[in-house]
Amino acid sequence: MMSSQSYVEDRANRISEAIASIQKSIQLLESSGDIAPTGCCIVHYRARGSKKYYWYYKLQASEPIFPTKTGKMTRYKHLGASGTEAHIEALMQINRRNQLEALSRTLDSLMQCWSDLYENSNSDNQS
Repeated sequence: MMSSQSYVEDRANRISEAIASIQKSIQLLESSGDIAPTGCCIVHYRARGSKKYYWYYKLQASEPIFPTKTGKMTRYKHLGASGTEAHIEALMQINRRNQLEALSRTLDSLMQCWSDLYENSNSDNQS
């Protein structure tokens, strides 16, 4: 039978290993390319040409963060048609951001588990 202290240490090791794994994943993701700002999404819109309609994409932010040619800031960054380099890069940036947000939530949960583990083990030892 495992002692109470040994049981806590085993759980702490599992949490610690999981934290290290998540931190490594975050570092790899951050080094893999640019990350879309929070609040940005890709919008699909239709523009009318002289004879027909065309579909384009733009990166849209909740507040003006993209510089224009005149130096003003705007909420939109035009990406062009489907499959352009700018369009695919924006999709990848949003994907990286979403993955980072999920990893950060997992890391926060693990840190809370770490805290709970030692808070609970200290209260068990005091009783």
